[in-house]
Amino acid sequence: MYRFHDCEVDPRGFVLRRGGDNVRVERQVFGVLVHLIENRDRVVPKLELLDAVWGNRFISDSALTSRLKDARRAVGDDGHRQEVIATVHGVGYRFVAPVEVSGDRGPAPMPDACQTQEIHYCDSPDGVRLAYAVCGEGPPLVKAANWLTHLDDEWSSVIWRHWIQWLAGAHRLIRYDERGCGLSDWEVTEFGLDAWVEDLELVVDSAGVDRFPLLGVSQGGAVAISYAERHPERVSKLVLVGAYCRGRLARARSEEERQEAALDLALGRVSWRRDDATFRQVFASQFLPDAPRETWDAFNELQRATTSVENVVRFLDAFAHIDVSAVAPRVRCPTLILHSRRDIRVPESQAHELAKLIPGSRLVFLDSGNHIITDHEPAWPVLVSEVNRFLAS
Repeated sequence: MYRFHDCEVDPRGFVLRRGGDNVRVERQVFGVLVHLIENRDRVVPKLELLDAVWGNRFISDSALTSRLKDARRAVGDDGHRQEVIATVHGVGYRFVAPVEVSGDRGPAPMPDACQTQEIHYCDSPDGVRLAYAVCGEGPPLVKAANWLTHLDDEWSSVIWRHWIQWLAGAHRLIRYDERGCGLSDWEVTEFGLDAWVEDLELVVDSAGVDRFPLLGVSQGGAVAISYAERHPERVSKLVLVGAYCRGRLARARSEEERQEAALDLALGRVSWRRDDATFRQVFASQFLPDAPRETWDAFNELQRATTSVENVVRFLDAFAHIDVSAVAPRVRCPTLILHSRRDIRVPESQAHELAKLIPGSRLVFLDSGNHIITDHEPAWPVLVSEVNRFLAS
């Protein structure tokens, strides 16, 4: 927590208070303010500020000037007084107000109930060894596997750590690596929706849970929908985040949509086979457009550790052809759908389609462009609150 004049800034909670009242600011404005505060011992060059807040996206000088003006206004400063943020002409900007620092700036500690996770293994009928993890205490909650998980690495990853911390804080959380990635077997023959649903069935049986809420994120949503339709007696509630009924090729209707889907798939095949880091950076920017560059790097690092290049290509093919639109109307459990309003990878039209198909479902849009919600954006506490209330009702 940073305090200066009559202001308080909480970077992890994305909170700015002035005179005890919350001040609403845009994400980039908040990012500019925090970066200047955390580097207040020096002048921050303009290019560094652009890179820290916007990554490799092209931003004009006027856009940066506008965000600086908004940041000054939010903390009671202006370009004439410059008592908080000073302009060093020809060089950059510096935070000049005296700052009092309190609290731990490191990652939030895991709750006592989920300081450790237990890794277990089970064998599918076709001989694939699957890894699943159990952590936390309380009623069970099962998370369907999604794009390129790794039970061990994501435990400390900035991409998933806050999800695990939250979900295991009040539940016995059960998650697993799908066949072909993470701690599960990488060399597999069967690949596709049916095999993924059967793997979820195996993990649930092996973990010994009878009735539980089921969480599906992104592609894991289709797996969760199929499982809930097949096993209505076991799924008490269904939570879908950034999910979709149909993959990019399956939902393409116009020739233009088919060309775009085919291009995305072809680019993925070629780039991953060539181990092209440039493509992975583009991929990360599509998954996390509102996140800083260091989060993109963490996402890329996690992807590279999860599976082989050959399996990534198989995943991309399988995901593009997923279609559970015929199954979704037969889901009978209470369902909550949450979706980022500006999601690039899975457009908001897919959330509307899910809400129309699943009887009695509730749709909540999140103010974010990120496909995976980070803990440093306003959408995160909204997501947590909505899911907690839904599971407790």
